[in-house]
Amino acid sequence: MSSPTPIRFISTELEDMASATGRVAVIVTPEGKMDPAARRANRLTKGALKRLLDSPRFAKAKTGQVISLGWPAGMVAEALDVLVLPRRTSDIEARKAGATLAKLRGDKALLVMSGNMTRAADLAMGIALRSYDFDAHKTVKEDAAKETGEVLIAHSRPEEMETGLVPRRAVAEGVHMTRDLVNEPANVLTTTNFADRLKEMEALGLDVEVLDEAALEKLGMRTLLSVGQGSDSPSKVVVMQWKGGDKDAAPLALVGKGVVFDTGGISLKPAGGMEDMTMDMGGAAVVAGTMRALALRKAKANVVGLVGLVENMPSGRATRPGDVVKSMKGDTVEIINTDAEGRLVLCDVMWYAQDRFAPAGMVDLATLTGAIIIGLGHENAGVFSNEDSFCNAFLKAAGAEGEGAWRMPLGKAYDDMLKSRIADMKNVGGRPAGSVTAAQFLQRFVKDGTPWIHLDIAGVASVKSETDYAPKGATGWGVMALDRLVRDRFEAE
Repeated sequence: MSSPTPIRFISTELEDMASATGRVAVIVTPEGKMDPAARRANRLTKGALKRLLDSPRFAKAKTGQVISLGWPAGMVAEALDVLVLPRRTSDIEARKAGATLAKLRGDKALLVMSGNMTRAADLAMGIALRSYDFDAHKTVKEDAAKETGEVLIAHSRPEEMETGLVPRRAVAEGVHMTRDLVNEPANVLTTTNFADRLKEMEALGLDVEVLDEAALEKLGMRTLLSVGQGSDSPSKVVVMQWKGGDKDAAPLALVGKGVVFDTGGISLKPAGGMEDMTMDMGGAAVVAGTMRALALRKAKANVVGLVGLVENMPSGRATRPGDVVKSMKGDTVEIINTDAEGRLVLCDVMWYAQDRFAPAGMVDLATLTGAIIIGLGHENAGVFSNEDSFCNAFLKAAGAEGEGAWRMPLGKAYDDMLKSRIADMKNVGGRPAGSVTAAQFLQRFVKDGTPWIHLDIAGVASVKSETDYAPKGATGWGVMALDRLVRDRFEAE
């Protein structure tokens, strides 16, 4: 698994700027005011920085922008990066600024002269989040002979900033794990391999239990098993428990869809773009990354993560359109479309989570519908909920972490679209409001009194262009928001 770039806070020594290799970053305000480090850089470069600040180019600079001066005179560094930030900045602004520095840095050494910046730990987190590249399957690495340079952040209070970075580093590692899982090809990340990776997190203090097909049969998880029965890869459910809160406190349950590859089954998908269906386990990946983050930062909360791991393949054993399957709850489902399989995985795991753990709240995550991409694009995940305060707490957490999320409706009219002639319900409600009817299907498996959120992350789990914090591909969306939700609502004082 990839790990975030090592970052160290050190005491500010202005004399070190001249001999630092790689890149050196200084901070100036949007008004062009220089702190001591920037003034030192200006003297070393014989006034080049001041000339930049007086130029029309700087006058157009925006908060968080970095202007680079290549091969600055008087310095060994290859570049002097001038970061434009106000003295008082938000955590999101600081993180995005750090991510910008990381993108410019590449694999070079980086010295950031942060002065007495209060949000320096967030700037460091931004560097950690953006310092990511999935190259596990490249036989020839670019610049393989070069060692990745060290990232040092000089600060007036390095010990305090290092303490603040510890939980942020844990979250960044969780994000990286989620990205790794989503980026992996399906011939590597099989259901068994996925379960094995999660089992390894016992070393972090998680209790991890892997339920095999025999156990799932005994529990009655027939809808989940129906999805994977056409594949040679065995279906599994993995239960991860973090017990960091009060002994008797009910846990938060996180439930993730883990379809390691989705052909659509008998309702076969078109060939074009099917290779992207390696990311259909994105919900399970977010649950895994969140559990890793919570364990690494030793969260004072009880959280259980459950993921249903299956592969949806066509074969002589595969579920057919028109089949009727009984869920663990006992409701019967008419399978209209075998490509609407994620909800069949989730409904059994959600019911099991409630039966076994009686959670204080439940959040399920899934790359569930293409319809949510039509509605919200790649900027926001779809949020559905049966409880306003729980939903608002998540939306607040997502907003605070800069992860786009937008609440979508639920209602009886949508529920009626799932009526079946021969069973208790159909697994699809037609093309109109496809993401809403999928949520309505899942809501039928939420017990009365259980606060519930469904997150449709099909548009945000993996994208074709880079984001603020990630290169193109897997984003790790959701780990930061869920970690924040746990801190804000479930963590003991």
